[in-house]
Amino acid sequence: MKELQVALNNDRSYPIYIGSGLLAQADLLTRHIRSKQVLVVTNETIAPLYLAKLQTALGDYQVETVILPDGEQYKTLQYLEKVFDQLLAKKFSRNATLIALGGGVIGDMGGFAAACYQRGIAFIQIPTTLLAQVDSSVGGKTGVNHPLGKNMIGAFYQPQCVIADADVLDTLDDRQLSAGLAEVIKYGLIRDPGFLEWLETNMPKLLARDKDALAYAIERSCVNKAEVVGEDEFESGVRATLNLGHTFGHAIETGSGYGHYLHGEAVAIGTCFAADLSRRLGWLNDADVNRIIAVFKAANLPVTPPKEMTTEHYVDLMAVDKKNIDGKIRVILLEAVGKASLPVNVDLAQLQATLNGYAG
Repeated sequence: MKELQVALNNDRSYPIYIGSGLLAQADLLTRHIRSKQVLVVTNETIAPLYLAKLQTALGDYQVETVILPDGEQYKTLQYLEKVFDQLLAKKFSRNATLIALGGGVIGDMGGFAAACYQRGIAFIQIPTTLLAQVDSSVGGKTGVNHPLGKNMIGAFYQPQCVIADADVLDTLDDRQLSAGLAEVIKYGLIRDPGFLEWLETNMPKLLARDKDALAYAIERSCVNKAEVVGEDEFESGVRATLNLGHTFGHAIETGSGYGHYLHGEAVAIGTCFAADLSRRLGWLNDADVNRIIAVFKAANLPVTPPKEMTTEHYVDLMAVDKKNIDGKIRVILLEAVGKASLPVNVDLAQLQATLNGYAG
């Protein structure tokens, strides 16, 4: 087992545990649980696979559960109410602990519920997808979607710990595995060019679920994420670079209907848009853009934008983004392969040129 630390300048620092068989290691859980009251929030896909193992590890704790439907389209205030219903019905106190057992949707919703219930209870992240293990479970971003914008309702709220059990990836389907690789690739593009080179060489091993390759990719991704979050917990500066491709990608997810594209798929397309715009600004050349497209293709990710979305639709949706200031659309771009920019105010004409000109 590897243990990394998300080092924050306060008492909110916490460990990330990475390894195999961690779900059955009761002490990893119990050392971070404050009382006997535990609520496990999971979904209909994960519950039959891993809920019983978690309940066994928790032994004589009072373990209650909320099992939500599986999918981005259920990441709403309506379904979040079901978590609050159970917390209240079971008379959970402020010392209770919420465990989010699932992918990014469950982690975001569980964390947001924990942030809100009695103004904050402890929670633990147990991510069950590659994307959640390398990205969304680390850093304390929680929230839900709105029909007009993704992740626009939420809070920064750090977990007590993150338990990334590599064994749960054995039941992850190939599409979800590729979606997670989009966020892994992101770290190479924004700040770790050596990792990007390793990914280009080892992508076949990752797709074949080579245990050593996956363990290395998870660890290096978490190291990158922890370093950025430790420097900028509330996204006032460098943490925004983690959103490479996300402004375009969130527009694709919202405009296509939540759940049509997986988050990582939309981010892959969005990053190709960002690379194209970076080229138009003179920061990247054709070879750089082609290299970026190629690494996403190698991960079996889409790089072609949805044909049904118009330029006007993109612009409307991108105008609803947390990075925007005073009505200006701001995006993360690449100054070079391996170096992201801070948020850039986008000239509308240049943005439209990319939206009209990039076709995958």
